[in-house]
Amino acid sequence: MRVVGIMSGTSVDGIDVAIVDIEGDHASPVAHSTVPWSADVRSRILAVSDAQCTTGRISRLSFELGDLYARAVIAACRRADIRIDSIELAGCHGQTVYHEGGGKTPNTMQIGEAAVIAERLGFPVVSDFRVRDIAAGGQGAPLVPFADYLLFRSPNANRAALNIGGIANVTILPSAATPDLVTAFDTGPGNMVVDQLVERMTKGAKRFDRNGVIAARGHIIPALLDSLLTDPYFGAKPPKTAGREQYGAAFVDKLVRTGAPMEDLIATATAFTAAAIAAGITRFAPATEELIASGGGTHNRQLMAQIAAFLPGCRVTTTEQFGIGVDAKEAIAFAILAHRTWRRETGNLPAATGARKPVVLGKISF
Repeated sequence: MRVVGIMSGTSVDGIDVAIVDIEGDHASPVAHSTVPWSADVRSRILAVSDAQCTTGRISRLSFELGDLYARAVIAACRRADIRIDSIELAGCHGQTVYHEGGGKTPNTMQIGEAAVIAERLGFPVVSDFRVRDIAAGGQGAPLVPFADYLLFRSPNANRAALNIGGIANVTILPSAATPDLVTAFDTGPGNMVVDQLVERMTKGAKRFDRNGVIAARGHIIPALLDSLLTDPYFGAKPPKTAGREQYGAAFVDKLVRTGAPMEDLIATATAFTAAAIAAGITRFAPATEELIASGGGTHNRQLMAQIAAFLPGCRVTTTEQFGIGVDAKEAIAFAILAHRTWRRETGNLPAATGARKPVVLGKISF
């Protein structure tokens, strides 16, 4: 079955589209492309993610994103010379504008109207993956671990699959693991804090620290780094999730108010991201021998070098060595999850999300 996965993450940098051929539990990537958000759409996504706003703004944006997701799929097919009628199903994660996995009333909201996508593309769309896990007592995240299990588990090596998007998350894959032995959690910020600092420093001229060159010029502020790492979140046991609620504009405001030079803040935020990733692995998966990274953060050489330095006994590599593009993995994951939903198979891992039981995820728009 040919399935397309559609993903846009908390980095709010664009739409990732992955076309995948799936037979049973085996997934073969066919094509991948990324369509950046326009500056206007990106600013409106951030506006409804970081502040109170009207329901009308959220509703209008959700329908607009549905159309943009469909356009991104059409563009990906044209670029790869793939007939769109060869695709039978889509899995769309949607754009997270709010996620509260813990507390008395866990809840989550992803926008990007699936009915619009289905109407534009002409085949069914699975969406709203997170809500059923929350209904079953989970945190609604992370959901990519099931795909990590299928793609990267090893019969003889202890592995961890790391994705560095806006938030960094890791899937722990013990050697010869069965699904019930797989754990996963958000380690803390990924690109989110660094990206916001870069945008502020450059007044919007740059959205991220390409290759980590700004961080390399700056100086890490040890006292600030140590303070950031005292956050109780890092010591809390999984399952646990993080998001823009913790590391959005308010968090960055506090960093800027220290008065430190922006290059030094970016260097410190980069080290903070790497240290938080390493701390999560060291505390909760100390036997990890191989770390397989993906996501936009893998392009940041400074960040990747620091992760390797913080984990001296662990081999750090990327999904490219497994034939999966570093920017494609999460879109591939939602293609896999959509396929499981279509077959009425469960897609969450309770050890990762905290759900009471495995459940079939998502809603289908025909």
